[in-house]
Amino acid sequence: MKVVFLDLDKTLLGEDYSPEPAKRFIDSLKKAGFEIILNSSKTRAEQEYYRRAWKLREPFVVENGSAVFIPEGYFPFEVEGVRKGDHIVIELGERYERIKAILDELASKYGLKYYGNSTPEEVRAFTGLPAELVPLAFEREYSETIFKWSREGFERELEANGLRAVRGSRFVNVIGDTDKGKAALVLIRLYSRLGKVESYAVGDGENDFPLFEVVDRAFIVGSLRHPKAINIGSINDLLGVVG
Repeated sequence: MKVVFLDLDKTLLGEDYSPEPAKRFIDSLKKAGFEIILNSSKTRAEQEYYRRAWKLREPFVVENGSAVFIPEGYFPFEVEGVRKGDHIVIELGERYERIKAILDELASKYGLKYYGNSTPEEVRAFTGLPAELVPLAFEREYSETIFKWSREGFERELEANGLRAVRGSRFVNVIGDTDKGKAALVLIRLYSRLGKVESYAVGDGENDFPLFEVVDRAFIVGSLRHPKAINIGSINDLLGVVG
């Protein structure tokens, strides 16, 4: 069984956030028999938008490894977790309310701007998100994203409060004591109950490094380096490798 974990921003998605350019790649993975797992900093609402566009049915990992969403009945055995709608959720991270409360205390000291103290217009300016996707990004459950700051040192204070500040390709994500690799291991272990698993991962940022550590083969888009990952120019470079 082949399982691939895919980042979204700057990996599957370009500057316009359109799902269309990656569709050929996704369809190729389907034809090659892959289980396709989105493993991103994006929220559940954002990922469901792309899952619908690509017609994905597999589990997915939200907000930098903070929770694993598994469609009910996907595995032929019982999975323990919290039931949310038609998904079983394995929660690994911190609740958003606590993260925001801590950031609110630090915001003025460090000049922090994040979803919780930004307007939709500001978020569009920071991220370049299309207007229709901005509300989905505000539906946060387990993390925050810091877009800008006026001075350093806030990461140490977040860590002193039991949180993690994870650098992505552009922003800093604030999460609990989890990461993309921990969440991927949860799913690899579940898939292993069905048979031997051959695992892959594709990402572009430092927040993908824990994911690269737990899979069999890893690929990194761009010039960032990781000892376990092969550098590629774009996801399309993988079509002949993982297909």
